[in-house]
Amino acid sequence: MIDEAAARKILVRCEILGEISEEAGCLTRSCLGDAMRRATGEVADWMRAAGMTVRQDNIGNVIGRYEADRSPARTLILGSHLDTVRDAGKYDGPLGVLIALAAVEHLHERNERLPFAIEVMAFSDEEGLRYHTAYLGSKVVAGTFDPSYLYLTDAAGIPMGEAIRAAGGDPDALAGDKRAATDLLGYCEVHIEQGPVLEAHNLPVGVVTAIAGQSRIEVRFMGQAGHAGTVPMTQRRDALAAAAEFVLAVEAHARAQAGMVATVGQISVRPGASNVIPGLATLSLDVRHSDDEVREQACRQLYEQALRISSGRGVTLGWQVLQETPAAACAPGLANLLTRAIASLGYPTYHLPSGAGHDAVTMADLTSMAMLFVRCRGGVSHNPAESVTQADVGVALAVLRQFLTMLAGAEHSLA
Repeated sequence: MIDEAAARKILVRCEILGEISEEAGCLTRSCLGDAMRRATGEVADWMRAAGMTVRQDNIGNVIGRYEADRSPARTLILGSHLDTVRDAGKYDGPLGVLIALAAVEHLHERNERLPFAIEVMAFSDEEGLRYHTAYLGSKVVAGTFDPSYLYLTDAAGIPMGEAIRAAGGDPDALAGDKRAATDLLGYCEVHIEQGPVLEAHNLPVGVVTAIAGQSRIEVRFMGQAGHAGTVPMTQRRDALAAAAEFVLAVEAHARAQAGMVATVGQISVRPGASNVIPGLATLSLDVRHSDDEVREQACRQLYEQALRISSGRGVTLGWQVLQETPAAACAPGLANLLTRAIASLGYPTYHLPSGAGHDAVTMADLTSMAMLFVRCRGGVSHNPAESVTQADVGVALAVLRQFLTMLAGAEHSLA
């Protein structure tokens, strides 16, 4: 049941995409850039070779459609994202796109059609690297894209709307790229686990139960720059010292709350000279929990903590919520089919939540969704050391193929 040649082909394609980067010496691929256009071009060619009709929308998503054996027919969406974090691994996102593509390729090689159409979506932005707000690709598809995003600027000062035009899209037409939900069976995403649970249980795959909610916040401490040698310690308004105290407060708060994770992953300091007291410190805050009420309360408490720190140090606080994504439960019907598909292949079944956010969160606003996790070595992700085995990729592909077969028989019960 395990197609080793197909699994090997998926990994070869992951290597090909892994060489397409906007930075030399590491894998970095953000939305609407030249590297992304080259990556989506490769995937579009593979989709066409697999018998799909291909189009690209205004945010840069590439969508391949494999028609059903009848008309009219409902549609199942499969997919994941092609963008990366900075200095990324090769499998976070692209693996899910390529496993979905391989499942369709298998149907095409057998000249087989199902009673539903399949759309494979390669989303252009999930990580939020360029504009610091995630899921831009899937938000356009789900119809939840906020037009105010168009005025966000990247590190080079380029507004998103301008970047969309430069990439060949039309920012004024994004609303028209919303996928109608009327004919959809659901959305299923294959993704590396990005955690150590499956490896600890010696399992190749697992079925996701729910995806944790997430808040992304920009925090600014605004003090006063001054000479490092002449301003007494008691008279300083050091923005970086306030930020450092807040970072430790974030860590302590998350450790005290079961199931919560909170991270400060970026800090920028100005003026940024060794002999100048920092006058401005800007940092990112990422808070996640599977219970939205708990997450929202944590954000309120951290804001109050930041206020206390800024007041005590004589600095001003800036607090901007960039994104709030609610927790999303996987659809029981689709998740049950994934579970049955795993069991039918003779593998133990295992269910687990996702602490990481995925396009499936946004797609849940459009249709029912499910996720299949694939074991990754050491649970390492967002890192060049990210790794999967050919054997596990083969299992994931076999599960997805079996899932499609079972869905063909259960389609009407999921209506």
